[in-house]
Amino acid sequence: MGNTGQGMLAGRTIMVTGAASGIGAAAARLFAAEGAAVVVTARREGRIKELADEIADGGGRALAVPGDVTVPADVQRVVDAAVRTYGRLDGGFNNAGWATAGTPLHETDDAVFDQVMDVNVRGVWNCMKAQIAVMLTDGRGGAVVNTASTAGLVATGATASYIAAKHAVMGLTKAGADEYGGHGIRVNALVVGSTRTELMDQVLTDTPSLEESFVSRSMQKRMAEPVEVAQAAAWLLSDRASFVTGGSVPVDGGWTAA
Repeated sequence: MGNTGQGMLAGRTIMVTGAASGIGAAAARLFAAEGAAVVVTARREGRIKELADEIADGGGRALAVPGDVTVPADVQRVVDAAVRTYGRLDGGFNNAGWATAGTPLHETDDAVFDQVMDVNVRGVWNCMKAQIAVMLTDGRGGAVVNTASTAGLVATGATASYIAAKHAVMGLTKAGADEYGGHGIRVNALVVGSTRTELMDQVLTDTPSLEESFVSRSMQKRMAEPVEVAQAAAWLLSDRASFVTGGSVPVDGGWTAA
């Protein structure tokens, strides 16, 4: 985990949302191993503090700032902490998300729809606004990666509210790339397939019959491990992806190609 200064994210400060578990936690560990200072945020304060301590104990740099991505003031507090502690913010991995499963559109409670949209869309909106604002002020550019889904491209069998939300994330990504490309800020989305996360485990506990459909559409006939998604995010946040923006990068085992 130690920072040798030679990783592809060396010298960067990157904010990671939804870092309490799953893809976010895996990304924080990987980004730190690749040389970045990571600012991790989630609502579960204890979990992200443990993660930051783990990274620091391994020789990396990490700061835990609890917050809720649906609350603009919380997001701004995380961004401000990143700049105050590390002097800059070079990247944002907007990964926090929430979903339900198994309920048809006409039976979905409006409160569920609101929560799905708040976390997945407003959360990305809040983060992009705060992250891009400080990148523009700094003048050095930066990179943003939003966690979307195969449900952001096609109807996957997930709930209608989740499909709508992830389509919106794809739209925000393209709009951000278009508006800020001339300022040296790249914005991309990950088209994530079924991944073994805490959220996925809960979905499968609630609706076990979904597992076959989640796996069968993938060419690789398996779910991803969180670090496999994190690897793609790390590349997009690095200079190795310097001419990639506005992209919908598949990390789905071939799901959307079939």
